[in-house]
Amino acid sequence: MSSILAVFGATGKQGSSVVNYVLNDPELSRKYKIRAITRDVNSEKAKKLEEKVEVVRGDVLDRSSLGTALAGVHTVFAVTTPFATNVPLFGPKGLESEYNQAKNIADAAVEQGAQYIIFSTLPSPTKISGGKWTSVTPFDAKEKAEQYIRGLPIKSAFVSPGGFMENYVDLGFWSPKRTPDGGWILVGSASPKAEYPLVDAVGNTGNFVGAILAEPDKYEGKIFHAATALYSWEEIAAIISKATGKNVVYKQTPVEELEKMIPFGAEVFIDGFQFMEEFGYYGPDSRKLIAWAVDNARGKLTTFEEYLSTHPVQME
Repeated sequence: MSSILAVFGATGKQGSSVVNYVLNDPELSRKYKIRAITRDVNSEKAKKLEEKVEVVRGDVLDRSSLGTALAGVHTVFAVTTPFATNVPLFGPKGLESEYNQAKNIADAAVEQGAQYIIFSTLPSPTKISGGKWTSVTPFDAKEKAEQYIRGLPIKSAFVSPGGFMENYVDLGFWSPKRTPDGGWILVGSASPKAEYPLVDAVGNTGNFVGAILAEPDKYEGKIFHAATALYSWEEIAAIISKATGKNVVYKQTPVEELEKMIPFGAEVFIDGFQFMEEFGYYGPDSRKLIAWAVDNARGKLTTFEEYLSTHPVQME
């Protein structure tokens, strides 16, 4: 008999990746029956998902809705977001909101007798930097939730995704900008040599989570630092150039200019990249941690070059 795998965020990037990976894996599709949990079961994405798996309502901000959603579940994949409300929440309120999302899921999972939780976490810039960078609250919130989950009477493992390759296609302010002379620049506050881990969130989250689902005891307590590789900003620009056929160069830009370009959460993004340059996305052992995750992932991971070959960058 298959165990029920509850997937939060099943209509989003990470959750949908887990759903599709399990459904298409011969071993995992026999081992697990998927229950997709979403706030709006009547959305277009939820209706489409219902053609493939069970879909039930569960709101991470409404603790009372999660008991029924998690009844009979064996394993939970949980993801939180600062966008769970109608407006993105950053700062202290955002930290507590996102932490409480994870706490609600984890507490309900324990109460319903679930055996295992896989949580999408992130490193804490505040902790790694010794209190120097404290405004990257979406990262801090997830790490705080990770520590809470580790203290509960339930087995757990974690994935810690790098930057999404999708951002270069989905977010306009992330894409290259045209210069007055007809060239193209990719802007950021970090130096050209600073490195940033990238992952195909939709294509590869399932590869990391799938490894845990296949061997939960082996990976209990461990973190998959989920990225294909580290890329410097000048390498990212060069890869975009090759994919688009346009000459794209990276330009290190003053913080004051960047703040005008980012429509929301500018401090979070800018401070986050400055933290990464100084301390490393996952801290000083970032390269080693990513290498371990790549070696233990289930199946081939997508490089940034491969991703852009099938997902064109929007150049305006």
